[in-house]
Amino acid sequence: MSVQRRRGQTARVWRTTETVDRRGNKVIAVDENSAVTVRAAFIPQRSGKAEVPGQQQINVVRMVVDPHIEGVTLWSRVEYQGRTWDIVSPPAYHHGDRRTRHWSIDIRERP
Repeated sequence: MSVQRRRGQTARVWRTTETVDRRGNKVIAVDENSAVTVRAAFIPQRSGKAEVPGQQQINVVRMVVDPHIEGVTLWSRVEYQGRTWDIVSPPAYHHGDRRTRHWSIDIRERP
């Protein structure tokens, strides 16, 4: 495991689950009972600061996390630094040797 992930910051990640709604459709949603605390490295990607009241502020951060986390998809949710974040792009698996393999997940802060 890399030094960044080993000494990184903690975050809570909610996995997703597939259920069937009352009309028989398959629905993918956040499983509120499956929060997992992980240690990850966070790398700022881009941000758009609001200059005028009423504009939206956008913060996107890349979360580099251990490869053993499962059930995280676009519909998952992350809590980091006391704020709620959504996953922006599908998690990308980077394969390497035991110390360097990881998932990269881009997350965006909720307004």
